[in-house]
Amino acid sequence: MSILIRNATLDHQPVDVLIEGEYIRQVAPRIEAAAETVIDATDRAIVPSLINVHTHAAMTLLRGYADDLELHTWLNDHIWPMERKLTEEDIYWGVKLACLEMIKTGTTCFCDMYWHLPGTLRAVEEMGMRAVLSSAFIDFGDPAKAAHFKQLTEELFAGPPPASGLVKLALGPHAIYTVSRDSLVWLAEFARERDLLLHIHLAETKREVEDCVKEHGLTPVRYLREIGFLGPNVLAAHAIWLDAEEKDILAAHQVKIAHLPVSNMKLCSGPFPYRRLRQRGICIGLGTDGCSSNNNLDMFEEMKFAALVRKSLTGDPTAMPAAEAWQCATVNGAKMLGLKAGSIAPGMLADCLLLDLNHPQLLPNHHLISNLVYAANGDCVDTTICNGKILMRNRRVAGEEEIVARFKECVAALLKR
Repeated sequence: MSILIRNATLDHQPVDVLIEGEYIRQVAPRIEAAAETVIDATDRAIVPSLINVHTHAAMTLLRGYADDLELHTWLNDHIWPMERKLTEEDIYWGVKLACLEMIKTGTTCFCDMYWHLPGTLRAVEEMGMRAVLSSAFIDFGDPAKAAHFKQLTEELFAGPPPASGLVKLALGPHAIYTVSRDSLVWLAEFARERDLLLHIHLAETKREVEDCVKEHGLTPVRYLREIGFLGPNVLAAHAIWLDAEEKDILAAHQVKIAHLPVSNMKLCSGPFPYRRLRQRGICIGLGTDGCSSNNNLDMFEEMKFAALVRKSLTGDPTAMPAAEAWQCATVNGAKMLGLKAGSIAPGMLADCLLLDLNHPQLLPNHHLISNLVYAANGDCVDTTICNGKILMRNRRVAGEEEIVARFKECVAALLKR
């Protein structure tokens, strides 16, 4: 498939962009080439699409279900009991709605950890998005549960890879307080042998740190270092409660970090040490977390909160300028997930957005990136393209009415169980 985008605004200049297959082939003031699809992008800015490096997509099913609670109460008393009732079909439609929301708000790739992975995989591939998917591994120190999850993991990776080529599989040990030492060691070795991403929640709350010290005599980062878990293939979500040495340890092991400002604020997890981690050269991306702790998947909102909370916490209005927030949501996310994406240039993956420059939130266009971080929301996205295919045009996604209707049916059935 080929797409010729005419007269798009890039760095305040009008350009044409030629997409052939999955890549951007040419960017120039004027391109004379035939294409299967031609888009007039007058009054549209072209930018790379957004990358959500940590979420639980099917938790759209639980949006608003248990708000205003402390994390461990929220998990133990509300979320986990409801999740035990979920079926693969529920997950499928929950992820379909999540993909619809992400496409309509400019995200084309996300890193996910949740239950019933086949349902998630089916939904993502049908929606045409990129994703790095892991099934949650939780054994609570129970050898029988550990054996069960290890068997599921082995069976998953013994099978064929995802058909579309847009989805990568990863490993999802939930956290140090839900996964035994033996399983963490086993998963780390399994990941090294197969060059897989390890996606884990880490140092999210003060209680997690205190419990880890009580049980293991070490803080979470030191504990994971001791058991040989850390490495450049680890993506740690949250990473809030860290001392200086732990930050050095994460940097030395090239661990990637997902910053989740809205979820952290809503659950009062604590202040994220963005500046100190960035100074150590750690790659930091942005994520939304799940819809029961955010409660949406709009990465424009996430960028704004990320930048504003830094300024508020530090008392420094120059902290995390808009360009850094944008980088976290694009270039850094691409690095973390191994994608040749994050900019509009020849040879880059054709994952991009056309933004409506006549949208009230983008007027006037003194500085586009500042507008995108501080003023915009996902409603400013007119067209979403992933892997050289148009997923949304003129804010319409194919089949969205059916997705909404079937999702509602699933929620109604879930509440009756």
